[in-house]
Amino acid sequence: MLGLSFEKMLIAGLIAVIVIGPRRLPHYAQKLGELIRMFRAQLTTAQTRAAQSVGAEDWESLDPRRYDPRRIVREALHEPAPDPAPAPDPAEAGDRAVVTGSSGHPRRKA
Repeated sequence: MLGLSFEKMLIAGLIAVIVIGPRRLPHYAQKLGELIRMFRAQLTTAQTRAAQSVGAEDWESLDPRRYDPRRIVREALHEPAPDPAPAPDPAEAGDRAVVTGSSGHPRRKA
């Protein structure tokens, strides 16, 4: 509880009684109670809104059990391999030439 022990809260309460005085203490205690009730109501409202905006169906889509590596590998190994692309026929390749020389003076040989 914010690092406050019972003894520290008791000392803080005694100091408040001495500083505030016995006549004004009930008024300040009532205000403190209202402040705590208001804070709890705000907290409850925020929790309700958060629960509504982040519904259970959103969390189900992020379930880490769906991403089991063993299952992913098993499914990948059981899928059929795609057919390899046919190799191009060298006769249909068109004009091909062997380039010799340097990049400044290329020589093409058919």
